[in-house]
Amino acid sequence: MHEFELISSITSDVIVGDDVTLGIGDDAAALRLTGDTVVTTDILVEGVHFKRQWSPARSVGRKAVAVNVSDIEAMGARPSAIVVALAFPKGLDQAWVAEFEAGVKEECARAGVSLVGGDLSSSPTVTVCVTAIGDLEGRLPVTRSGARVGHVVAVTGNLGWAGAGLVTLQRGFASPKEPVAEQLTPSVPYGQGVIASDRGATSMLDISDGLLGDLGHICERSGVGIDIDTSLIEIPDPVARVAAATGRNALAFVLAGGEDHALAATFPTEVLPEGWRRVGVVVSGDAVSVDGHPWDGAAGWDHFA
Repeated sequence: MHEFELISSITSDVIVGDDVTLGIGDDAAALRLTGDTVVTTDILVEGVHFKRQWSPARSVGRKAVAVNVSDIEAMGARPSAIVVALAFPKGLDQAWVAEFEAGVKEECARAGVSLVGGDLSSSPTVTVCVTAIGDLEGRLPVTRSGARVGHVVAVTGNLGWAGAGLVTLQRGFASPKEPVAEQLTPSVPYGQGVIASDRGATSMLDISDGLLGDLGHICERSGVGIDIDTSLIEIPDPVARVAAATGRNALAFVLAGGEDHALAATFPTEVLPEGWRRVGVVVSGDAVSVDGHPWDGAAGWDHFA
């Protein structure tokens, strides 16, 4: 692993937490964690996950961190550190790279993680790969396989905003601003993964491809069904406005929009942690239903569909 240099070397302003015993400057970083380690990686590809004409470089940097740390949160772990690999065209303006770096640092501060290394390369398009590391601190990981019939299904974070923002950008508009901002940089509910774990969450994941589609993973791994109660679903006003302006179903944005990076979990009791809201229940079966019936539409995003 090479020293993470974007334009100038990063020194005193690098975020380094108590977990880091050796940061940037050597072939690898060194961490000291108190529990089992969870590791995840995610990739952002220009033209697939973002477009430079829509996304400022700072937003791309922030999003690259956010979507990875969200997966650490979903395991019930405390985010600890990240490494960032960035590939970009040789003729790319150095100011773009500097703003990307600033975005990475900004989101690291929000997420409470240390930037401990990375790599640079050239590429025909901007491609970002982040690996994130988390500390379970003695907890067991919260997997997708622990849901049981009767458990409450709950979410925390914003649902539907990013999908509405994508449609807005595709139509060439920049407002309503809130959904657009969520599409450019998701508001991850940092800290809620550990809170959910401590409050007995039996399964958990982050909502990256759509609530229905992602809850389907819990159904598959746990051998259960999940029924969503639409009377419990909140449709934010900006999402409703985008739906009305584009002739879309506002509920579909919330249930299947994707890229929100909220968290969904199952709990054995209806007494939920602060910030979590009930949206359904675990039932017998093997799939996700809505108000007791199959959902008539796409359940979320599929890169290979």
